[in-house]
Amino acid sequence: MAFHPQTELDTPRAEINMIPLIDVMLVLLIIFIIAAPLLTHAVKIDLPVANSAVTDMKPETIQLGIKADGQFLWNGEFIEEVKLETLLREAGSRAPLPELHLQVDAATPYEFVARTMARASRAGLEKIGFVSKPEE
Repeated sequence: MAFHPQTELDTPRAEINMIPLIDVMLVLLIIFIIAAPLLTHAVKIDLPVANSAVTDMKPETIQLGIKADGQFLWNGEFIEEVKLETLLREAGSRAPLPELHLQVDAATPYEFVARTMARASRAGLEKIGFVSKPEE
């Protein structure tokens, strides 16, 4: 019976054994490769083809000018203040609602502008914008 001196082989090792980890990763990779095509649930349908053009309904724009002396211009034509009410109501009943672009003279009192905006709002016009000249 021979006695061997104690060597380093009997001490515990601090290394990680990579072989089982690699085996598990390869098995998982194969499972995912096989299972991935099964996860897509596509149903093939032959849809009919329509030859219609897309209709882009842009709202009409109405140019309403207010001069400093209180005169109104509807798309460039002078109108009376009485006729303005009927034109605004008629424009408010259209579909799609037109946009009202106010072109106001710089010397026009704010009272005329506020009264005109209130009339347009009561007539049903929701989009009101101001048109101005850029500074030079």
